[in-house]
Amino acid sequence: MEHSKQKQYGSSENKETGHSSVLNGHFDGTVKRPAAGPSLPPAAESGSQRPVMESWREERTRSVEDNEMSLPSLAAAYTTILRGLGEDPQRQGLLKTPWRAATAMQFFTKGYQEKIIDVLNDAIFDEDHDEMVIVKDIDMFSMCEHHLVPIFGRVHIGYLPNKRVLGLSKLARIVEIYSRRLQVQERLTKQIAVAITEALQPTGVGVVIEATHMCMVMRGVQKMNSKTVTSTMLGVFREDPKTRDEFLTLIRS
Repeated sequence: MEHSKQKQYGSSENKETGHSSVLNGHFDGTVKRPAAGPSLPPAAESGSQRPVMESWREERTRSVEDNEMSLPSLAAAYTTILRGLGEDPQRQGLLKTPWRAATAMQFFTKGYQEKIIDVLNDAIFDEDHDEMVIVKDIDMFSMCEHHLVPIFGRVHIGYLPNKRVLGLSKLARIVEIYSRRLQVQERLTKQIAVAITEALQPTGVGVVIEATHMCMVMRGVQKMNSKTVTSTMLGVFREDPKTRDEFLTLIRS
């Protein structure tokens, strides 16, 4: 399996970067940075030059209030789509379809309303545990950003703690936040791994996603049984073949 060419984060780098501030299980969102080396100017941290390890701290791009304000324009857009398809939006079966579709699309992309820091705030705990933690077969639903059709499958997450652990359900919440957006599977895999790495500074993180893309099933090549598998390995999961093999063996068992 080809692994994502993500920057490696192992125990040696944890010593340099330090830990994010945690008090009684609460994460304040600050992460210590290496003392040496030049810092990036604000301009370099925006747009395409923004370091990938900072992406998990992004602010919400949409709020509940935004949903309410944008719903009429979304519904109007769906009405236009129905007309463009040759349908009559005024016939009985389609009268409420634009509003239903607009509300559904807001739900499908509700990850834009959430921040990882809100999920992790009270769920990081000091624990002297240094064996692998795995949560596998996490159901995942997302939307292909190229065709706006569903992606669905399973996510497997493993990490080696470095004196801190994360509440197990929060791993599933991280998956939910990033998957409920317009996505490509490769980026989704990396975002999950990076968020866990930044929050916990573990010895290593591994994420594997197996998914079906409806853009390959119901259009295009129309291959009903095709699945896409992506992985991101960080720290010892990338550096140590034995650790990586143990993780891959356990998620297949």
